[in-house]
Amino acid sequence: MSLSPPQAFNFSQLPSNLIPGDANPPWMSKGDNAWQLVAATLVGLQSIPGLIILYGGAVKKKWAVNSAFMVLYAFACVLLCWFVFAAITLILIAGALLGRMNFYAWMLFVPLWLTFSYTFGAYTIWSPNGWLSLKGIIDYSGGYVIHLSSGVAGFTAAYWVGPRSTKDRERFPPNNILLMLAGAGLLWMGWTGFNGGDPYAASIDASLAVLNTHVAAATSLLTWLILDVIFFGKPSVIGAVQGMITGLVAITPAAGVVQGWAAIVIGLCSGSIPWFTMMVVHKKSELLQKVDDTMAVFHTHAVAGSLGGLLTGFFAHPRLCYLFYGYYNNYYGLFYGLHDGQAHKGLRQIGLQLLGVLFVVVVNVVMTSLICLLVQLIVPLRMSEEDMEIGDEAAHGEEAYAIWGQGDRLEKSAGFSAYNDDTAGAARSGYNTSRSQVEMV
Repeated sequence: MSLSPPQAFNFSQLPSNLIPGDANPPWMSKGDNAWQLVAATLVGLQSIPGLIILYGGAVKKKWAVNSAFMVLYAFACVLLCWFVFAAITLILIAGALLGRMNFYAWMLFVPLWLTFSYTFGAYTIWSPNGWLSLKGIIDYSGGYVIHLSSGVAGFTAAYWVGPRSTKDRERFPPNNILLMLAGAGLLWMGWTGFNGGDPYAASIDASLAVLNTHVAAATSLLTWLILDVIFFGKPSVIGAVQGMITGLVAITPAAGVVQGWAAIVIGLCSGSIPWFTMMVVHKKSELLQKVDDTMAVFHTHAVAGSLGGLLTGFFAHPRLCYLFYGYYNNYYGLFYGLHDGQAHKGLRQIGLQLLGVLFVVVVNVVMTSLICLLVQLIVPLRMSEEDMEIGDEAAHGEEAYAIWGQGDRLEKSAGFSAYNDDTAGAARSGYNTSRSQVEMV
């Protein structure tokens, strides 16, 4: 049987918008390119306005502007060098430092940490030439590079900056829980691009990553919520947000390389183990008590990121790893290694995942400490006690909720004092019920 020679494809048969040209070369997939633009935008929305709104609503009223502005500055500064993944890493670090860091010190810290810390982790784990990458570590979307790094760096920087004022540490109610929830919602939905964009293609791997991301986050949220109800007697909105975040963080290194049932298991673990470290271990550890980690990024990102990385070593599916990495290179979860008689490959993967945790922790503790000490030689790391007492007005000359009526300040409006006196007691009692969770969101 003879075969006719292949015929050249007639591009003129395509719709005009699909015909290759100078702005649309034949090698570029319009579908993949469109998905990358969407995914990058979704990740950007996680920060702007997502974390601006979340931080601005979750902190005390007098710190709303400063907290939101730290996010805005970091996003703009980092975007000149990298894109949105690196930007959100610095923004997560900011969560540990809210309520006392000198803004001028933050302006120096951001580019320095990006250059001398983030770069090491990103190159080592994600570059094809990085030594951990060559060994076969699995970090699908940044459980190590972004979340473990930001959690450790934030905790380390919080140690050097020092704690908030005693008054703020004792009582730090969110100024707007609904606003905080809006930011959390943007963060969750933006994670579709965060994990779904990593294959650089609109592929089945991307679809799997998106599905696993939302399944794990929902499972983690519900797990945290149930634990709150069992041990505290009330379902906490703030606790639910924490559970959501730990679920998103833990699934990140695994999203595109595990099956759906594994995503549920990861969600169960991320909703319970960080809950335990935050609610039990934190209260018994002198070190954790000493370091004032405002938004508990150590628990929600360092603990959850490490947990996700290790669970990836258990549940990574060899075939799914092949679809993402493009070749077999001992990407083998221990669960499948035991099942397939390849236990040595699974144990090797667990060892690599542990090595990745150790590497990221050491790099970020050392580099973050050196950067803080360097910045301290130029400007103070923390605001003065007087400025910390005032907050936004002292730092920026602006307040989040300052305008009332025809431009008069809220405090000067008629009836405000009486209303404030009547409601202050009720508000305090409500916030004090979940104060330990509020302080560790």
